[in-house]
Amino acid sequence: MKNPIEHLNKVFDSRIRLGIMSALMVNESVNFNELKELIDATDGNLATHLKTLEEHHFIKVQKGFIGRKTNTVYSVTKAGEKAFKIHLEALEKMIRSIG
Repeated sequence: MKNPIEHLNKVFDSRIRLGIMSALMVNESVNFNELKELIDATDGNLATHLKTLEEHHFIKVQKGFIGRKTNTVYSVTKAGEKAFKIHLEALEKMIRSIG
């Protein structure tokens, strides 16, 4: 049997990216400001992590407007959902094997 640590995804090593993915797994979509508030990150820091997740095709981005203000909304992709679930299962197996 493979060591569960081999199933951990380096993309999810960051606290910010874990927070983004967790928020998107339980919500259909979340806008930038809501994510910023949930995760307590600066604009630049959050944007950098969102870009990484987007580049890995784990999230999709929809830009639009509410009145004259831009509104950027994020949602998890099928690939992102699958990768995150595998990551969480590996964490659970690691925790169970220690206890």
